[in-house]
Amino acid sequence: MSKVSLIKPAMSHREMPYYEAKIPAGFASPATEYLGDTLDLNDYLIANNTATFFAKVEGDSMIGAGIFEGDLIVIDRSLTPKHNNIVVAVIDNDFTVKRLWLKDKIELRPENPDYQPITLSGEVDMRIWGVVTAVVRKF
Repeated sequence: MSKVSLIKPAMSHREMPYYEAKIPAGFASPATEYLGDTLDLNDYLIANNTATFFAKVEGDSMIGAGIFEGDLIVIDRSLTPKHNNIVVAVIDNDFTVKRLWLKDKIELRPENPDYQPITLSGEVDMRIWGVVTAVVRKF
């Protein structure tokens, strides 16, 4: 199961150069230097400062969604969770990250076939803590 450890972001403002040229992932193109505006990652990743948290992912249950162990996820607690959102939930006082399923039944679904969905039932103490809005990965 993928678990998370919460980190509250420090809201410093630091603009970095932003190149507007698209960088191909296929065949290389001639180098272009299209320096555009600056980019502040806090502005880019965080819509609501007071309701946003970072968390470090532990485990591999969300690899099919492109979320890997060690990644940082951005969680916005001000968003209303919707069907198919990736969410952070609290189950029996433990945090987990899963895909929210709200169709025929309420489930937290992993994105790895090695794990089973968690179906909301009377015996499971579960609440949605926030909606994942981004993933940050360092190589």
